[in-house]
Amino acid sequence: MADKRDYYEVLGVSKGASDDEIKKAYRKMAKQYHPDLHPGDKEAEAKFKECNEAYEVLSDADKKAKYDRFGHAGVDPNYGAGAGGGFGGFGGGFDGMGFDGFGDIFSSFFGGGFGGSQRVNPNAPQRGGDIQSNITITFEEAAKGCKKTVEVNRIEVCDACSGSGAAAGSSAQTCPDCGGRGQVTTQQRTMLGVMQVQKPCPRCSGKGTIIPNPCQKCRGTGRVRRPQKVEVNIPAGIDDRQAINVRSQGNKGVNGGPAGDLRVGINVMAHKYFERDGYNVWYQTSISFAQAALGSELIVPTLDGNVKYSIPAGTQPGDVFKLKDRGIPNLNGRGRGDQLVKVNVEVPKKLSEKQKDLLRQFEAELNPNNKGNLGDGNSKGSIFGKKKK
Repeated sequence: MADKRDYYEVLGVSKGASDDEIKKAYRKMAKQYHPDLHPGDKEAEAKFKECNEAYEVLSDADKKAKYDRFGHAGVDPNYGAGAGGGFGGFGGGFDGMGFDGFGDIFSSFFGGGFGGSQRVNPNAPQRGGDIQSNITITFEEAAKGCKKTVEVNRIEVCDACSGSGAAAGSSAQTCPDCGGRGQVTTQQRTMLGVMQVQKPCPRCSGKGTIIPNPCQKCRGTGRVRRPQKVEVNIPAGIDDRQAINVRSQGNKGVNGGPAGDLRVGINVMAHKYFERDGYNVWYQTSISFAQAALGSELIVPTLDGNVKYSIPAGTQPGDVFKLKDRGIPNLNGRGRGDQLVKVNVEVPKKLSEKQKDLLRQFEAELNPNNKGNLGDGNSKGSIFGKKKK
């Protein structure tokens, strides 16, 4: 059997980490590698199982104490099989007791493990898992905000048994093996004599109840997975590949625990005319040579509709004009960006003889300062003499 990674290393915490730190690290890892987010990814599935195994040990005070003292051998009797038959070569020694029995001696002395902590209560409320979905919206919807309905498959309370897990007309019963305590007491012979050891009841898994006649719909679990529609408020200013968190819209909790959250990833479609730059919006327009030279009034589309804008005479190709507060609202609700209008000057490709004569006359009337760069590389209009963003 291949060596396992250190459980603390798996969760990315130090050996002295608190219970809260271990729980936070586990939740982060479980979200990152959850199979629902990586369908068909065997590597992610393996890491998800690995972090679950690590958390199962480190979240249980009894198992954690054994692991801290004896490593993997303290919590897995099969670990290292073939190298002495288990922990330290004992190989099920101490009168055939095996290492688990040896650990249970300490449980009987110290009340559930080193340090006196009790086992995790299987009937305690547990928070439901988070789920994830994605939605595609238009450029305008992202800029102005909108409401969308998202379809998700999530775990719900079974409506056939109302979450009890028992079929109609029946109910859960007290476990006859443990009498509802969830634990059973056994006797084991040790080097110290006959000891009484308490363990979770194997019949009811420590719950104290059993379901003789389970619900057919949920198979006794009390929960089923089914499609649901959730209305999501998408805030104005959301950007592509951002996500929003919808509280309590994930999988339902267990034993009355709170529901998990729904995380919605946002995909924003490209726009035909606009391009986003932070909270600013870029727009390009083309004008004729005459409009650039003489100035003109343009009709410019914005997120709020068309507006009029007067460009000055002598506008140059590539000039940028600003329409203040015509961009995208800030996501925190404070102000909005601008719309930046870049001007391209179109040069006609086909001219009549009359148009050519008029342009020659126009060229002849220009003074040297209006004729632009003639190739010396030093004038203001040269691409070498001036840089533009």
